[in-house]
Amino acid sequence: MEPVSMLLAMAYRAMGDQFHERLRAVELEPLRPAHGYVFRFLAERRATAQDLAAHLGVTKQAAAKIVSELVEWRYVQREPHPTDKRAQYVTLTTKGRDYLKFADGMWADLEAEMASVIGTAELHALKGNLKKYLDHVGVHHLRPVW
Repeated sequence: MEPVSMLLAMAYRAMGDQFHERLRAVELEPLRPAHGYVFRFLAERRATAQDLAAHLGVTKQAAAKIVSELVEWRYVQREPHPTDKRAQYVTLTTKGRDYLKFADGMWADLEAEMASVIGTAELHALKGNLKKYLDHVGVHHLRPVW
């Protein structure tokens, strides 16, 4: 049997692939996994493109490109930075927050499918055990793994 790290990576990939397949079916803008990490990051804070670059592990230019796409699609907006005239904050718009709720519903559907395969109690135990491990190693935020 494969190591747990491989099984977790494969399960994450499988769920992500199913999520994006379903996302394409509803004909929204061509959102990619990088956009999802931005939505999650901005759900709890406003940030600069430099903050996003650091979080995503990409260049500031790559983060700025992602922000520009999301601004064009009206998922985020830019706001003036109060102390740095060269910087701008990026925040989710109402459309962005609505999308995040929609995405959360799709993730819940995928989780329900997993529960139907492995059992509700087993999924609950799996979630609890993963949370214990993440607490033990001090990981409390979703970060990209590319």
